[in-house]
Formats: sequence, C-alpha cells, structure tokens
Amino acid sequence: MWGRLWGFLYNKYFRFWLKWVLRLLTGKCELQRVLGGAAAGARRTLSVEHSLESSKNKVLRNAVHVEEAEVEKCVRDVMKEKRIEQRDTGFKANLHISLLQISGYKKLYLNVENLRKVPYDSENEEHEEQLIELWNLLMPHENLKARISKQWCDIGFQGDDPKTDFRGMGLLGLVNLVYFSKHYTNEARQILSRSNHPKLGYSYAIVGINLTEMAYSLLKNGALKSHLYNMVAGLPQMEHFHQFYCYLVYEFDKFWFEEEPESIMHFNQYREKFHEKVKGLLLDCNVILTLQNTKKP
Repeated sequence: MWGRLWGFLYNKYFRFWLKWVLRLLTGKCELQRVLGGAAAGARRTLSVEHSLESSKNKVLRNAVHVEEAEVEKCVRDVMKEKRIEQRDTGFKANLHISLLQISGYKKLYLNVENLRKVPYDSENEEHEEQLIELWNLLMPHENLKARISKQWCDIGFQGDDPKTDFRGMGLLGLVNLVYFSKHYTNEARQILSRSNHPKLGYSYAIVGINLTEMAYSLLKNGALKSHLYNMVAGLPQMEHFHQFYCYLVYEFDKFWFEEEPESIMHFNQYREKFHEKVKGLLLDCNVILTLQNTKKP
C-alpha cells in the first residue's frame, strides 16, 4: 500500500521537480542523463522506457509504441523535441538501440501470441511433420508404429493422440518441444530418460507444454524485458524466446529432482515454486537466462 502511494506521489509531484533540478545542475535532460550514464542493456533501456512513458510530451510518449520501420524517424523527432543536436551521435545511436529493443519486445510478443493461437491440426502436413520429427529426435532407435499409438506416452503425452495435449498453447507448445530436441538433442534425451524415474518421474511432453505456458506468461507480463534487453542489442527474435524456453526445461528438471516431490500429484505446487524462483531471477537488471550460461563451468 505504502509503496503504491509513494509511487503515485513521486510520479505526480516529485518527479517533475527532481528532473527540473537535475537539468539545472547538469544541463542535460533526463534522456541525455540516462543514455549517457548507463551501459548498454536492460538498465538503460528500462530507464529510457520509463522516461518516455512518464513524459508529458506526446512525441516522447508515442515513442514507446513506434514500430521498427519508424525508429530512425522517431529518434530524430525526439531529438528535435528535446533540442538535442543531431550531431550528438552517441545519444542518437543509444536511443536507436533502446527503441529497437522496446519495439522488438512488443513485436516478439505478438509473434509468440499468434503462434499460440494456431491450433494443432492433424490435417496440416507441416504440423504432422513437426510432431513426427519430435518423435524421431527423442526416440531415434524406436520406430513409431502408427500415428495414433500408445507409444506417444513414452515421451510424456497423455494419450494415443498428442494433438489433444496442445490445446492450451497451440502450435507454440510443439514448436518449443521440437526446438529443444533439435538444438539440445543430448540434453533432451537425458531429461526424457530422467523423466521416466520410477519414483520422481513426470510426463516429459506435458511438462514441456506447461513450461511453454510459463515462458509465454513471463513474456506477456513484461518479466522477460531485462533478460531480452541484456541478451539482444536490437530486435529480439522468436529464436530468443525458444532459447529461454530451453533454459526453463533444463532448469526445471534439475529443480524437480533436487526438490524430490512426494509424487507427481504435487506438480502444481512445485511448478509454482519454480515459477517464483524464475521471476525472482528476472528482477535482476543484469540477468541473462540461457542454457549456454547455465552450463558454463
């Protein structure tokens, strides 16, 4: 309660006067101080984003909604509004990068959302090919005897036909599973093997789809901004979302076996505990959560 009240009072009354005093003392506007005083990455871009969103100037407020193709023009417009000389190449380049990251995050969310909205269609040849590819990547020494088969349970689907398990996350769930299995094949097979543990086992594919939902929700609510702004000096792509998903799969498996749950019936409880752990890590402005970083000695 007090935190929200202070935030309201600060933005309503104190922020304007603080900016005014700092401008008198430094001779620079807030954007100049941010872009000149912070290293590239999340801390700088988040500060730029907050400054633009909080501005009373319409040109600056609209800058956070600019699309990639309009970024260069937007940078010029902001510099004109703030009376910053166009020859200030440092300010121009840094603002350009931050606006690309901001617009790219929004575009990435839309792309992820659009893929999530595509339902798995067993009549779609591309969908079916990806599903079979998942099987072949995970079970290279065992042929799938039929498209509808109890064999799907061997890689953690619930029934004879995996298409029913993709309802919540649509094609996004399958694409993530295939991406992890293709780019980290050894790790995927090891985790699948561990998921068959007689006491601590879990349904590999179902948990994978559940982790897609986790990654999607973190992207949607903005929690992935620090991670992506640190990871990509420009436009984050679908590839970067998939990489974060791979991190979740790898780390969840470690977390699950470290926690040693009493049974799979407690999955939701431990899933939420893992979710809170990840959200805590993402609060760090210097965070980068990738499988490559995780596996460094």
